[in-house]
Amino acid sequence: QVQLVESGGGLVQAGGSLRLSCVASGSIFNIYAMGWYRQSPGKQRELVATINSGVGTIHADSVKGRFTISRDIAKNTVYLQMNSLKPEDTGVYYCNWRSLVSSRDYWGQGTQVTVSS
Repeated sequence: QVQLVESGGGLVQAGGSLRLSCVASGSIFNIYAMGWYRQSPGKQRELVATINSGVGTIHADSVKGRFTISRDIAKNTVYLQMNSLKPEDTGVYYCNWRSLVSSRDYWGQGTQVTVSS
């Protein structure tokens, strides 16, 4: 019932920047959180950042000071601004929507981020 459409991935050089976008549709949001996860070959999917209905944010230690999650409530869109990218940031980035009432999760299709050195 919640559809997530991601965009913004690509290939960049180390030190460059990308902005990922995720547009949610299909439901009226009340109490929920949205976030970004990533997965690289040989590793488990890990939390990158999350933002809740009160606009509180959590960022993984590995990206603090470089990545910033934000949202545009009117557009039902969450962003991940990624600066000072490193090769170890390479992976598939997934958008997540989670109801804080029912705990139900929805996932985007993933977008590839590749950082070259």
